Amino acid sequence: MTASAFETRLAARGLPVVAIVGRPNVGKSTLFNRLVRARRAIVDDAPGVTRDRVVAPAEHDGRTFLCVDTGGFTAEPPRDAAALGARVREQTLAAVAEADCVVCVLDGVAGLAPEDRETVRLLRRSGKPVVYAVNKLDTAGREPLVHDFQALGIEPLIAVSAAHGRGMAELLDAVAAALPEAAPVAAEAGGTRIALIGRPNVGKSSLLNRLLGAERAIVAPEPGTTRDAIDTPITVAGRSYVLIDTAGIRRRGKVSEPLERHGAVRALGTLTRADLVLAVLDASEGMTDQDARLVGRARAAGRGLVLLANKWDLVPPRRRDRAAFRETLVAAHPAFAELPLLCVSATTGEGLGDLFPAVARVERAYEAELPTPALNRALEAAVAATPPPSPGGKALRFFYATQIGRRPPAVTVFASAPALVPAAYRRYLVGRLGDAFRLTGVPLRLELRARRALSAPRGRGSGARARGSRPPRRGGGPPRRR
Repeated sequence: MTASAFETRLAARGLPVVAIVGRPNVGKSTLFNRLVRARRAIVDDAPGVTRDRVVAPAEHDGRTFLCVDTGGFTAEPPRDAAALGARVREQTLAAVAEADCVVCVLDGVAGLAPEDRETVRLLRRSGKPVVYAVNKLDTAGREPLVHDFQALGIEPLIAVSAAHGRGMAELLDAVAAALPEAAPVAAEAGGTRIALIGRPNVGKSSLLNRLLGAERAIVAPEPGTTRDAIDTPITVAGRSYVLIDTAGIRRRGKVSEPLERHGAVRALGTLTRADLVLAVLDASEGMTDQDARLVGRARAAGRGLVLLANKWDLVPPRRRDRAAFRETLVAAHPAFAELPLLCVSATTGEGLGDLFPAVARVERAYEAELPTPALNRALEAAVAATPPPSPGGKALRFFYATQIGRRPPAVTVFASAPALVPAAYRRYLVGRLGDAFRLTGVPLRLELRARRALSAPRGRGSGARARGSRPPRRGGGPPRRR
């Protein structure tokens, strides 16, 4: 199944594009972060840190444009076309082809290198306007180093220090002058933000590429290929989404490379700006302890969840039973029993036709509004079905409930003694209320607040009653002040 089967297309942003290129370790990502005024790209002294294209908006003098950070570029293609370096190069060439302007970053301290000559020759052949930034000139005393690059016969040559912000105004002026004339700009792509998280090498980038029908992210068999979070707008059946591919997250004790640890931290940080999460598992391994930790982190962050058991095509035929797979997963991790689970294959497309319908159900639950009367009827039914315990012989009374938040839904329940409600009973209430409103894949936030039993409102209504508590007035809200 291809992306066309989902009726998907990339959402056009309508903004000019500026690609930042250069050989490895010249400071492209530092410059990118400086231009977009955020730490969106990983910066490290090790060459080859950036592999995929990372995109973020920047603004200067009233002009908004998209900056694209790229991997370390080699003008000559590697001998092995399948090597990671060759694919990084292809990604960079694709970024140049899509760009309206190119910023070529040169290392002023290292001086002119043979690779720089080849890069300049290639950029000239592209026909794109190019601004050349000689980086790492942290002080005015280093600016004469720019003259080393005049042998290339290129202009403008701008002395900058991405680390310290020197020369940024001049560089941005040159970029703005090279961009095409401003056209009516479409609004920045919005929509529900969906993060793909999981351990390394479970197929997150392969899934992303399958959904997009294009080589948007680099896919390689070696773990740890993706290190930056990548945002890609997409429209499915008329609904807008932003897919966020992230670095694989291994158990902390197994992360020895500082760079990989940084990528894992950024991937977990992505949860703060996502709405929903696709937790990708390896179907041949089932849910590991590390998978369970990641799902737990996503739930704790209040995100809607869909579990994707990828590589279903690699599961032996005798074990390819979806119901048995779910039973095994739930038996090991009963807390995740209510989460949607799809068995899919990024390679063949199997099962992916059910993905966005499942996402739509979770999205509706994530944004659900819970009417107060219905909420109190559900609370009353839950308490009647399983009354709360009486810690120390003191009866617990639940008076009424009201929704206090959405995305995800949050509910406050007023009770006689919130501190005495056991954690197990709190979880029971969360489960019953979630079932009552079909909050599929969404963590319901439940807050218990104190209210004196004597002030409970009188009259018949839809509130909950436990062990002699008086029912609240109709509508479930607090009594009006007289």
